[in-house]
Amino acid sequence: MTSNTLRRRQAMALLAGLPLLAGRGARAQGGYPDRPIRLVVPYAPGAAADQLARVLARPLAQALGQPVVVDNRAGAGGTLGADLVAKASADGYTLLLGTDATQATNLHLARKFPYDPLRQFTPLAPVAVNPIVLVVHPSLPVRSVAELIGYAKAHPRALSYGSSGIGTPHHLAGELLNERAGIAMVHVPYKGGGPAMTDLLGGTINVLFASLATALPYIQNGQIRALAVTQARRHAGLPQLPTIGETLADYALAGWLGFFAPAGLPAPIQARLQGELNKALAEPGVRTSLEQAGLVPSGGTPQALAELVREELATRGRLVKGAGIEPE
Repeated sequence: MTSNTLRRRQAMALLAGLPLLAGRGARAQGGYPDRPIRLVVPYAPGAAADQLARVLARPLAQALGQPVVVDNRAGAGGTLGADLVAKASADGYTLLLGTDATQATNLHLARKFPYDPLRQFTPLAPVAVNPIVLVVHPSLPVRSVAELIGYAKAHPRALSYGSSGIGTPHHLAGELLNERAGIAMVHVPYKGGGPAMTDLLGGTINVLFASLATALPYIQNGQIRALAVTQARRHAGLPQLPTIGETLADYALAGWLGFFAPAGLPAPIQARLQGELNKALAEPGVRTSLEQAGLVPSGGTPQALAELVREELATRGRLVKGAGIEPE
């Protein structure tokens, strides 16, 4: 056999194999997912975000045909876990359960921030709102937001409001009320909502912005008085409780959670994940589980989540600056 003949046969064999190789590539691209998916939760086990992730992981795994493994990566107020996802491969196998903190507030609290919340993530869908409620000690002679504002104006800097920590949505909800109402309640930060609630019950502070899940038992047994919720709409479980926005136009602020992937995620995978997330959120059992955890299921489009991040980056930045919080 001549060398020319040998080369021709090798070339023909190579060409014959190309359709097979192309088919394998097409199957790999169109067969997402073909291995487990990691869902990074940038908070410790037991937090509201962790509870939501574990509720949604089950129907997602069933729909996608692969395990969805919750990976808790707590630290730096959620920044560590979010940064891990920002720098991961954009293949749909590493997802982030992001929050208002990881995607908006934290950027304004650090001198050097490790990722760009807008440019380094692919939004998938908003998934839930974490309601915040404005509550007061029963000894405070106010029964509405309007009365609270009137009291604060008549007694400058006499009111102290607690929150679960500096830069949290509970803190910023109070700063937004100060800003919109023209009052000057004094912020008292705590290391978590539990200690803040303890001091409200004991009368150490007289006003508190708290997660609804934390406050609800004490509202129901009459130990504290609820004045309003901070989000744009009334809470379905407490329809008689107004929003602050019903007294102060355009007031709205709440904690929120959404699913993200690294930037550059292929559009078909983005569409698949968005669709499955919205289907999961529509399941009655999922909605009940989330509501029992104090969350309000939402759902929506990648575009809606991207717009939420843009708006919140601006709003939270203004509030952080207005509160005099110095980046560290």
